[in-house]
Amino acid sequence: MATVLMCRRFPRLSRVAAFSTTAKAKRGSGKSKRGKQDHPGTASTGTKSGATIQLLNPQDYRVLYNPSAYAKGRAGSRQHVDRDSSQALGDTFTDHGAMQAPQTFPTASSRALPPIRNALPKHRSSTLLEQTILATLYKEEAEKEKWEMHDSKEDPRMFQKGRPEYRSLSCDSSEPAQTLSAEEGDSILQSVAGCEGSPEIVTDYFHKLSRLPVEQHGALVSDPRFSALCHCAVTAIRLLSTPDLIRILKACVRLAVPPSHPLLDACEGEFCRRAWDMGLEQLLLVADCWRCLERGVPSYLGILFSYANLHWKDLTLPQFVQLVYIIGEGRRSPADLAQKVESMILKHLDSFTLEELGAICLGLFKSLTGMSDHVMRRIADRVSLQMEDMSTYALVNVLKMLRFTRMDHLPLMRELGKVIPARIPTTNIQGIMHISLTYSSLHFFDEGVLAAVATSLPSKVSYCRSKDAAKFLWSFGCLDYEPPNEQEFYSSLIKQIHRKLYEFRKFPEHLLTALLGLAFVKRFPEELIDFALREEFVQKTRDSRYDLHKDLFTLGKSVEIECPTYQGSLLPPQLCQEFAEMALSFAEQEIYIRPEIMEAMSLLESMLGGPEYVKNHMILPHTRSSDLEVRLAVDGHPIPFNFKDPVTGKKLKDMGVSLTDDLMSQLIKGRAHSQSPVEVENEARTLRQQRRDAAGTPCLGGTLIADAKSPGRCPESPPPFPVAQQPREVRLALQVSNRNHFCYGSKRLLGLHCLKRRQLRLLGYEVVEIPFWEWFPLLKRTRSEKLSYLHYKVFCPVLHARAG
Repeated sequence: MATVLMCRRFPRLSRVAAFSTTAKAKRGSGKSKRGKQDHPGTASTGTKSGATIQLLNPQDYRVLYNPSAYAKGRAGSRQHVDRDSSQALGDTFTDHGAMQAPQTFPTASSRALPPIRNALPKHRSSTLLEQTILATLYKEEAEKEKWEMHDSKEDPRMFQKGRPEYRSLSCDSSEPAQTLSAEEGDSILQSVAGCEGSPEIVTDYFHKLSRLPVEQHGALVSDPRFSALCHCAVTAIRLLSTPDLIRILKACVRLAVPPSHPLLDACEGEFCRRAWDMGLEQLLLVADCWRCLERGVPSYLGILFSYANLHWKDLTLPQFVQLVYIIGEGRRSPADLAQKVESMILKHLDSFTLEELGAICLGLFKSLTGMSDHVMRRIADRVSLQMEDMSTYALVNVLKMLRFTRMDHLPLMRELGKVIPARIPTTNIQGIMHISLTYSSLHFFDEGVLAAVATSLPSKVSYCRSKDAAKFLWSFGCLDYEPPNEQEFYSSLIKQIHRKLYEFRKFPEHLLTALLGLAFVKRFPEELIDFALREEFVQKTRDSRYDLHKDLFTLGKSVEIECPTYQGSLLPPQLCQEFAEMALSFAEQEIYIRPEIMEAMSLLESMLGGPEYVKNHMILPHTRSSDLEVRLAVDGHPIPFNFKDPVTGKKLKDMGVSLTDDLMSQLIKGRAHSQSPVEVENEARTLRQQRRDAAGTPCLGGTLIADAKSPGRCPESPPPFPVAQQPREVRLALQVSNRNHFCYGSKRLLGLHCLKRRQLRLLGYEVVEIPFWEWFPLLKRTRSEKLSYLHYKVFCPVLHARAG
């Protein structure tokens, strides 16, 4: 073991200082190979000065591919470790962020199988036994790296261990079988020439060779004699019975035959041809084999789904769960099965094991299949009662579907807060990420869970994909939570973002997600922001299949307001204008017309004297929420500023209301008012007119308007981001909020809305809260009560004290 000291300048970041990291590195050629695989293109990123601090081998964190990391600590059942696939059965989907294990043996690259006579070697200079010795050497080299390898995907097939019926529906490569010796395997390969034209012998050879030790499989698949055997199988494929053809496919699974192998091409075509003559049990078994081989077979899956639809009433419980699992692995949801799936879930809900419930939720989540609130709530009801007995992996799958359906199930979330913190230290990084993302997506704040995540994360952060790191930052920022170890938590994640910078070139949405999560909690890593706002990266976001303009706009404008010393890239003005127009169009259709905002707007116009005294708009368009802007002079009377049309000849309606003792008594103590609402408004109008006659109304530019017919005009709109507060003026930004601005069931603002209020104050505005828990009940009360409430909010003495 050697010690490497890596000390580099950390990117400019508020509240994060530079530091050095000492890590232990292993010697050996495998290290450099893996570094190239994990960091392709890092030399060409163009960010030579970027700070990248790599933990070569984090101490006290050695995680291998082990599904038990998601199981409860007290669970003693063995879990089968299968090659997990991020490639969809129905598509060529690949998770680019997951680490890939180095291939020990080369695979056959030729698409055409050679004739038998050309495939056989001229002499036995290299036997299978000799190749096995070479394989052992490769394995020993790989063992030097395995402690650093981490596959964060868990085994989605654990539900198959709960019932014996799944043995006939799934391909279990761990089934015990008598091991074949290397000498026997070599003897079989030498006999390949004699098997031509004999389907039974071909099947038998595949079955026997699949019993070779795992360490010999790589050498076998690359052996020319095995290619000759595959050629025999392709030649005789029409003569093989369906059970024999399935045996050959299962042998390919055990031997880890590459998914693009010509033999598999022939098998897929033959199974598609025979599908309608096969039983559902055989169809599901073959589909499971394709999944294990990581081969996309959309045509075969289409036939399977059509067959299942026709025979839906005959599906047994295990067949249904296996079908949903296959649907999820194929990443495709048959539209005609959606309603039938829900009916079947309700039918067997009490009979499913907890692992099967998790598998069903994962399958529907992966295939983007929606679920009705009723069905999801029924599942959540059962899970909340039996959570202690559920594996963490299955529980996380239920949370994925809960998040997908946007279901607010309070009993489940409360029980989760009791159960999950103790499991987090033994849960892998992707599981922790999905737990955090569930809380942020549902706006559910639980400090105990978030603190447990923050405590566990730094030691595991080197195993985060770019997506994982981004989602962690977003989750904590969205909930506006800074953990007790905030320095360590954020610095480790920012460091990982630098390390994975090459991934963001392909997945720009993840970098914007991460930077917004940081911006919510007032952290702005300037080197990463400069990278994200460069023209090249901005173009990548515009070419993305996701709509990223809102995130880009929010980030760019937030940097302008909150980072006065920032000297990096900024969004072009024309692009900001385009984004602002899009935000305005959305606000006019969805935000400005909300009843609670319209009611407040109407009452403020009546109270202050007309539409010129209040403006319903977005002061900060990049925050995508409305503000009711009001301006007051130092003496407390309102200033007109909202002139959409010429004011010449336009009579201003003086409808103001004063805060009398009786109104204050009603507002604060709840006593009945001695005057009617009409009398209150009339009294306010009289007082307002007297004050108008005594003095003119100051304008934004300093001009006085003696009466409503004065030709003087204020500017139509203020500068977009005023640098300093205008003298002798108080600008109010009234926030008519709703429940979506706060964490679930609380008065804790979400990160985006905290950011908005912070930036409004930086621009000189006084933020006035009109929270939903105060305003919504008043909407059902009298006009007088609503006017009293708004009058108190606008003319609060605290504002005048600040202005003075």
